[in-house]
Formats: sequence, C-alpha cells, structure tokens
Amino acid sequence: MANVIEESKSARATCRTCRQKIDKGVLRFGEETPNQFNEGEVSYFWHHLTCAATKKPALVKEALAAFAGNVPDRAALEELLNSAKAKAPAGERPFPFAERASTGRSKCMQCEELIEKGSLRVAVEREVDTGSFVRKGPGYLHTACAAEHTGDTELLAKIKKNCPELTATDLDELGQALSS
Repeated sequence: MANVIEESKSARATCRTCRQKIDKGVLRFGEETPNQFNEGEVSYFWHHLTCAATKKPALVKEALAAFAGNVPDRAALEELLNSAKAKAPAGERPFPFAERASTGRSKCMQCEELIEKGSLRVAVEREVDTGSFVRKGPGYLHTACAAEHTGDTELLAKIKKNCPELTATDLDELGQALSS
C-alpha cells in the first residue's frame, strides 16, 4: 500500500496540515508512515485533499493518478497542484536530489566538513537511529564527495530526474563536480 485518497469514514481524523477536523464523507489524503508501535506495519497521517495539494503536491499527484473515484472540482485541484511550490521538503522528495544549502550547519557524510550556506549539495537517503526507533531521512554530501560516497555512475541522471527546478548553471556545476 502507498499514499491514498479516500472518503473519510468518520469525523475523528484531524488534518496534519491545518489542524482542523476532516468531516465524514469528505475526500482526504492519507500519507503512509511507519507505525511506531508495531514494526513492519503502516499507519496514515491524514490531510484535507486541498491542504495536502499545497504542502505535498508530488505525493498527492501520485495518489490522484491511482485514485479511481470521482473527485469533486478536480480541475481546481489540478490547478492547485500545478501552482504549488515545485520543490517539496526534503522528507518528501525522491532521493537522490540536489539543492542549495539553506544554512551552513549541515555536515558532509563523506568528509565530515560543514557544507557552506548557498552552495550546491547532494541529498541521499540514510537511516537515522533516534534511540527508540530508526527512521529514514536525508543525508547531505558536498557535490565533489557525492560520486565517491554513493558509487553510483548514474547519479547525475537520477538527480536531473528528481530535480526539475535546477537551472542549467546548477546542472553544469553539479556535472563538473561529480566528474572530478
């Protein structure tokens, strides 16, 4: 199972985006997440469909394509999805991806040096042990360290596919760093 769109079975769920109740019978978006109480099982974070479309457009587009039911005002929802911010948060983007570092606090997983704010960095999926459970999240690499760390010869092609918002200058910079 994956992320789903379904009709709300009751009015007990609360939207994880706006924190308002989701009425019974309304279409809602369910974001699949590991169940922290039963290993190997999944649970869902529920969102109003329009709330999810603005915060998690890539996930909603995927679930909407798999949804066979009728979506009231689908044209408005599609417009909302298309106008939503192209760049999804790190936990929702497919790995690997590249972005400009928003702070100077992240460390490269390969060389363990700080990644300078504003510089291009590569994010790969890694497991983070929090002590009580293990979760997956992004790990960051200098562009020059990424090829060696991943050993992936198709890294640039995967990043291009996952990051349509990168400019030609960013892609050139990334290509030079990965080939050196």
